[in-house]
Formats: sequence, structure tokens, C-alpha cells
Amino acid sequence: MRNKLIIVCLLLSCCAMAQSPAFPAKGLQMRWEVVENGYQGKAQTLSTFTLVNRTKQALPANGWTIYYNFIRMVSPGEVAPGIEAAHINGDLFRLKPVAGFGGLKPGDSLKINIVSVAWVTHFTDAPAGPYIVWDNQPSKGHAIEFAVTPSTQEKQLRRTAKDTKVQTTPEDVYRRNEALSLLPADQLPRILPTPALIRESGATVVLDPKNGIVYEPVFRAEADYLSLLMGKVFGKPVLTAQGTTGKAAVRLVKDTSITGKEAYKLQVQEDGITIFASTNTGIFYGIQSLRQLLPLTAKGTATLPAVQVEDAPRFAFRSFSLDVARNFHSKAQVLRMLDVMAVYKVNTLHLHMSDDEGWRVEIAGLPELTQVGGRRAHTLDEMESLQPAYGSGPDAGNTAGTGWYTRADYIEILRYAKARHIKVIPEVEMPGHGRAAIKAMEARAAKLAKAGDPNANEYRLSDPEDKSQYRSVQEWKDNVMNPALPSTYKFIEKVTTELAAMHAEAGVPLDIIHMGGDETPGGVWEKSPACQKLLAESAELNHVDDLWIYFYDKVARIVNKQGMQLYGWEEAGMRRTQLDGNNVMIVNPVFGNRNFQLDVWNNVMGGGMEDLSYRLANGGYKVVLSGVANYYFDMAYQRDYDEPGFYWGGYVDLDKPFYFIPLDLYKNAKEDDAGNPLPASIFVGKDRLTAYGASNIVGIQCALWSETVKSPERLEYMVLPKLLGMAERAWAPDPAWTKDLGQYNEAWNKFANVVGQREIPRLATLNGGYNYRIPTAGVKNDNGKVLANVQLPGLIIRYTTDGKEPSAKSPVYSGPLEAKGIFRFRVFDQAGRGGRTVTVQY
Repeated sequence: MRNKLIIVCLLLSCCAMAQSPAFPAKGLQMRWEVVENGYQGKAQTLSTFTLVNRTKQALPANGWTIYYNFIRMVSPGEVAPGIEAAHINGDLFRLKPVAGFGGLKPGDSLKINIVSVAWVTHFTDAPAGPYIVWDNQPSKGHAIEFAVTPSTQEKQLRRTAKDTKVQTTPEDVYRRNEALSLLPADQLPRILPTPALIRESGATVVLDPKNGIVYEPVFRAEADYLSLLMGKVFGKPVLTAQGTTGKAAVRLVKDTSITGKEAYKLQVQEDGITIFASTNTGIFYGIQSLRQLLPLTAKGTATLPAVQVEDAPRFAFRSFSLDVARNFHSKAQVLRMLDVMAVYKVNTLHLHMSDDEGWRVEIAGLPELTQVGGRRAHTLDEMESLQPAYGSGPDAGNTAGTGWYTRADYIEILRYAKARHIKVIPEVEMPGHGRAAIKAMEARAAKLAKAGDPNANEYRLSDPEDKSQYRSVQEWKDNVMNPALPSTYKFIEKVTTELAAMHAEAGVPLDIIHMGGDETPGGVWEKSPACQKLLAESAELNHVDDLWIYFYDKVARIVNKQGMQLYGWEEAGMRRTQLDGNNVMIVNPVFGNRNFQLDVWNNVMGGGMEDLSYRLANGGYKVVLSGVANYYFDMAYQRDYDEPGFYWGGYVDLDKPFYFIPLDLYKNAKEDDAGNPLPASIFVGKDRLTAYGASNIVGIQCALWSETVKSPERLEYMVLPKLLGMAERAWAPDPAWTKDLGQYNEAWNKFANVVGQREIPRLATLNGGYNYRIPTAGVKNDNGKVLANVQLPGLIIRYTTDGKEPSAKSPVYSGPLEAKGIFRFRVFDQAGRGGRTVTVQY
């Protein structure tokens, strides 16, 4: 009997080895490519995975599952002989062998065809992060080597079969740049963003740093900041002294006649440089304008133009919103972004710190929020981590998927921002986009219940009996907090209290907090016993849609009680109702007079909601113009497979944030979401902004969502130099060209020259250099001559004709070339860093 048991055990062991991690997973390879967009004449894509067995063992016929992330919903079912595709949740999918699969021999490959919704026209649309899990070790995933085959054919690059605009060509870029020309440096505006008033005498002033900085006592911190700044310019320390008399290079003077928190005056004249303001913030912004007049480096002294500046911002709220939830960005990277924001007078950092895919800030007393909600890895039950997303893979060590700010980290960020006069507004996304918090609190409840704790459900956000069926925009089935649970509001109060405590410790009281409100899908709460009980017991609540108002009323009361203003996405000021039997969203009049501030993102050109920001402002809401068509910096720069980013809201290059007209956005809207010319008929019947509504436009916000942003380099590439266009529009007075569009090209040319000649070199030296995008060259054949141009005059176009990649030593393009052969053009900045090469053949 004992021998039989040994034999059985050996047989079982052999079978296990055939299915186990003993199979060298590193020898498995996967490739993926688009076959055809517009497949079968529909808005769908046919693409192919190729699974290759490079090992010396056969891949078993069963006992394994491959998981991967993809931002497109895939049709389920058999996708290859004996291979079945299925959706898990969110962007996580699987491939699993079923009856009929015979395994994969060494050296063999298997093609797996999948059909997905919409289209795939940029490399960042591709699936990511595949890994294999063996049935006999279900809690461990093993990464698979993966590559994406670039799309090159028209059928791979178009959106639909009828699409005539496949990609942005070098000729398209050339045409866009034709209105641009290189201007003499001394003809360029001196300060960016443009001041309210600047006068130049034509004289020059010599700045000698050895004369030091004098300041009134209240401005000591700003004097120290200026000292460091000037020290980097001159390469030696610059002394500071309290007081405003005597010889000095720069004086910081308090002037109570200057009204406005951010207003200042700057005088650069023969007797020295003086910055006047009534507040520390005004002095700080005067320093930033002086910084624009200084050379990047100087020896001994520096010669500056004699100017007088009187300045204050157009909008008080000038914000950069950074998503650190979808993919995490480190504290060091946030500090880098605060530095560049300060240079261009962007005064608010909106940190999107929670979403379905991650919770990114430590909350005292709720460790599961970061220990579970801040980690992504392969998981059976999400009790220790969230499932992989955006290609984060099977292991929690992926720094884009896993990470959070400790309490000390967050306080350091707050203090760093404070020193740069930037307000940090934390966002806790709810009730939708709440999955990281929901799963973390479910894990907490399960752990405490197992330990016999009677308060296990104290902060629970989900009704375990809820059978509602819904699907969010990002394909989540379980990402909405339940508004009928008292524990939901206890959680909200706990989190807001702890965030306020961190702000207080940092010396920056939290007076406004962002509480989400974005993209809650239809169908939620309909089959929740807790919600149905609440509806039955309440005389004011008649329909499940009323729970939205109930929820945000309670949220507002929680934050208002703590002295905070409620801030949210546009949907927080809207409600769902029916029109002609269809679900529609309308402006909710209930909260219009309760000082709600809203980010209005939905201005997709041609999408039908172009006037939403104006409707909400006219309805009494404080509105931040955050439109995707101009200010979502995760949108790709142009329609090009090799450009990273999304494009569902259009393409956003540097010109989009610059040409936006805040109080009449219809006037200069130029193209739809596909990059096609926008007919004026789109705006017929749209609401216009009233004078009352205009008083409710509090500012402008640009946003970087991080689904496709997994590194510091990609973050900076997507944001810079676009941030400069947003800063100009948010700070500068309404320019003359908004009244006469015939003046636009001249204004755009000046701005592009300022960015190319002065600000790119600044960004190249600041903090060791930023990874800003260098534009591709525009190229065309003009009657047998090759012409090239660039979006940012001052940058250098280099080329080759021998097939090699242009380098910083390649010939500089200076005029027409004979159109014969293959030309490769590449734009370089003044420091020798190159952008992406374009190739043309004539």
C-alpha cells in the first residue's frame, strides 16, 4: 500500500510540474498587433496576440490562465482553437485554454484574434502587462515578455473604414506652422505670462549681485527664495539684509496701496530693482517676473532692460490637476512639478489621490487604504492588493501600480507648495471611481470580522447585498460607494478630518476639498437593499436618482462643518432625469446657491455638451474651466501613432490651451475631436455665458490623467510645454485678438517664439532639465524643393539624406533642398536634445 501511495504521489508530482511554475515562463513571448480598425464596417478593431513558446518544454494544454490589461472592451468567447477570452473587471482580461486546445510545442506559436470596441490608433492604446498564472499556484503570477508591433498600414491607423484622415502628416504640420517665423529676440515680450501692464524705456540696467537683496521683515522667506534663485544665475551666494534703505541690487517693499493678493509692481531702473506688493504672494510673483528678465547664467553682472510692470492675474484660480491614482507619481516628481508651476504663476495643485485603481495618501487609523488600496498585484480576492491595471503586472513592486505618500511625505509636499505660494487641493473621488477605497474597506471589514471585532463594518462603503448591475466608463462593475450606509459618511468624515489635520500641521489650513462626482454610471443602487430601505423610509426621496442629491447634500454638510468649501466634478452640480423616455443629465438647481465649485471637463467639440460650463455658471455654480478639448494634457499632441496619449476628447498641442477664449469658447474653437475642421453650426442653439455667469467663472485648470503615464519622463513630456499656454491664458489680460481674430496669428507667432527662444532653454536648465516635448518638423515638397519648418522658432532643424538618424552634429536645415531621395528631419533644442524624427521620400 505504501508503495502505491509513493507511485501516486510521484505521478501527481509529474502532473503538477507540467502545469507549475517549473515551466520557464520567461521563455514565453507575446506579440500584439492591430489587424484592422473599422473591422466588419463597425466601430471595432480586430487585433492579434501571437503567443510564442521559446522554451524547450511544451506549454500544457490546460492548467493555466494568461491575464492582461487593455483599455478596450473585448468580445468574449473562443478567440483561437481551444482558447477562450473573458473580461474580469475594469481593464483586466484573461485568455484561458478550454477543450480543444492541444498545448504549444517548443518553438511553436499560436495566433489569438480578438475583437474590441472602438479603435486603436496610438501605441499607448495597446494591451499591456500580460502574465501567466498556473492553476496549482493560483496566487502567483509570472510576467510574460511582451512586444507591440507598430501599426504602419492605413487599415491599422484609421478609426473606421470610412475614415479619410488617417494620421497627421509632415505636410499637415508644415501647414500649421506656416504662419510662424523667427523674430528677433529683442522684439519678444519680456515676461510670460503676459503682465497686465509693462512699459519699457529703452534703457538698460546693470544688476550687480554683490549689492545683495534688502527686504521688509515680512518678506524674509521671499528674500531667501530670491537669493537662492540669483545664486544659481551668478554662481555665487547673494546676501540678504533686513531693511529697504541703502545700496541694494533688489529691494522687496511692502506697499499697502496695491490691492489684490497676487498683485505686484516691478521697477527695473537705474537706481536698482524694486518689487512692491501688499502681500507675500505678490512679492513672490514679482520675483518670478524678475526671473524672466534675468539671463539663465551670468558672470559678474547682468544687463537687464529698464521696465515698469504693474500686474495682477485675470483669474484667481490657476490650477494643474495631477492624477496620481491611476498610475503613481513619486513625491520627488510632484516637487519638480511644483517648481515649474511656480515659474509660470500657476497657483493650485489639484492632486487626484484616489480612484478605482489606487489610493495614494496615508490616512491615520485606516492603514488598509494604502496597504491594500495603494498596491496592485495579481490577487485572488483583493484582500491584500487591488488587481493589476494599466499594465502594472503581477507583482506589487511595479512603482506605477504601487505607491503612496506617507503622512510625512504629504506634509512635505504641502510645505514645499506653500513656499512657492501654491495651494494643494486633495481629491477624494466619490461616489463613483471609488473602487480602491471600497475594496480597502471591504478588506478591513473582513479582517476585523475574522478577529471578532463588532465594529468591523464601521467604515464600509459597499452594501454586501447589493445586486445592482452597472458598468462604468472604464468597465468597472463595483466601483460606486453606497449612499444609504451611515458607514459611508463616517468614512468621509474620517478621511476629511485626517486630511485637514495634515494641512494644519503643514501650516496651510484646508479650506476647500475636492470630493469627486465624476462618471457615476446608470444602474447603480437600484438593487441595493440598503438604498431601497432608505427610499421607502424617506418622504423626500422618490427615485433612486434622488440619492445623488441626498449623497452630495450630506457630503457638503460634512465638509462645510469643517470650514471647507465643496469642490467637485461637473456631475456634482447635475442630476439624472428622463426626457422623452431617455436618460439625460441636467443642471441641478438645488446646489447652485451653496458655493459649490465645479470642474467642467466636458466640452468635447461636436459632442453636444460644449456649453455645459456656461450652463452651470449661469446656474450659480462656481466654475473652473477644465475642458478636455483644450486642457486635458493626457490627450496626444497630434494624430500620430507614435505620439503617446488618449484622443477621445481631441488632440491637444501647445496652441489649444493658448487659443482658448474663456468667456466665449465658441469663437475660436477650430477642430472636432478627430482633428477635423469644426463647422460653426455645432454651436447653434448653445447657451451663451451671461454677465452673472461670467462672475462665476473662477479660473482655468489643466489636467494630466495618468492611464498612459507611467514615468517621470512621460509626465513631463505630456505637460510641457502645454502648461505655458494654460498659464498665459489664466493669468494674462484678455488679449486684443479675442475681439479681432485677424490678430491671432501675430499673437501666436510671438508666443511660439517666446517659448522656443527663451522658455525651452529655461526648462532645459531648471532642476537639471525637464523632458519637455520637442515638436516634429513640418516638411513639404514645393515644386521639387523640400521645405521644412518648426512650431517653436528658435529650435534647430537638422537632417540627413544617408538614412541615418539625425544627430546634434547633422547638417542644419537653412533653406530649400532638392526633392530627390530620402530625407530624415529632426528638431533639436539649443542644448542638443532631439525630438522625434520624421522621414519623407521624394
